[in-house]
Amino acid sequence: MLAFEDPYNVYEVIRVFSISAISFIAAMAFTPVLTHFLYKYRLGKQIRSDGDTPIFSALHAKKKGTPTMGGIIIWGVVLLLALLLWVLSYLTDISIFDSLNFLNRKETILPLGLMILAAVVGMLDDLMGIFHIGPKGGGLGMKDRLLLYFFVAVVGAFWFYFKLGWDVIHIPAVGDFPIGIWYIPLFIFIIVATSFSLNETDGLDGLAGGVVLPAFAVLAAIAFVQGKVELAMLCSSIIGALLAFLWFNINPARFFMGDTGSMALGVAMGTIAMLTNSFLILPFIGFILVIESLSVIIQLTSKKIRHKKVFLSAPIHHHFEAKGWTECKIVMRFWVISYVMCAIGLVIGLLGKGSYTF
Repeated sequence: MLAFEDPYNVYEVIRVFSISAISFIAAMAFTPVLTHFLYKYRLGKQIRSDGDTPIFSALHAKKKGTPTMGGIIIWGVVLLLALLLWVLSYLTDISIFDSLNFLNRKETILPLGLMILAAVVGMLDDLMGIFHIGPKGGGLGMKDRLLLYFFVAVVGAFWFYFKLGWDVIHIPAVGDFPIGIWYIPLFIFIIVATSFSLNETDGLDGLAGGVVLPAFAVLAAIAFVQGKVELAMLCSSIIGALLAFLWFNINPARFFMGDTGSMALGVAMGTIAMLTNSFLILPFIGFILVIESLSVIIQLTSKKIRHKKVFLSAPIHHHFEAKGWTECKIVMRFWVISYVMCAIGLVIGLLGKGSYTF
């Protein structure tokens, strides 16, 4: 029998799961309002047809005009809940609001703040695409997006290193190692990589949301084990809002996540991984994201050096589309892979955590 030294804290578990349920209900209630607004003002996605991506354009022509920026549901609900519960906890003596409040300076203000900053930047990119502003009228180009990811990452990196004094990395089952000033470029790389990868993954109905859902569950579990309950609650609130988003985003999608959602989630995922010192498990819990971004890098490199394509279309989910796989088959199989890899990532992330006997 497995016996843990520390007793199982049911109260804290209830806090974590309760905020997820509340977030889900709030997001489901808010979605019709957002959907009406997006359709009323025709804030739909534009599909490029300039000849640079003929396969993608042909496969997704039918999706032209589908509203984007649906990611507002995710970060918007999380932000509103965080602020509302904090205000109610501060202004009233009702204990339930104290229990549900997950906004604090030590654990959640930084990841929440960076997520909102990234969301605003992503929203501007979405609006540029909708109104045909930018390179070829499709919003920001890849280089411009990478610069914006870099800007958000620099803000977080300097805050971590100079404000919080973080310069230690954790290797599961091995230990902690100080790396000094090198923590800054490491943080920047992690945030840029997760943001870029999630943005590339957001290309099929339900794909991006479905593959990061278990990743946030793993981060919530690790945060909880580390005693960072409020951080686990932040992850839990994101999960609840993500579930509501997926309700409307699965094929055929009522709306798309947009850069405002993918960039916000990517930054949040990377920041929380750094806060829990578990960035080394990101290749596992973000396995699909890694494969997607690698396919883009390989494709671009091959076209530039060999003047040939490796994939029929990149990211790799479009390659499978071009080979005749249905959208639902691709998404479901990527979800399955993500859940398996997240289970492996959780095991690795928990190595050396807590004392136990058999």
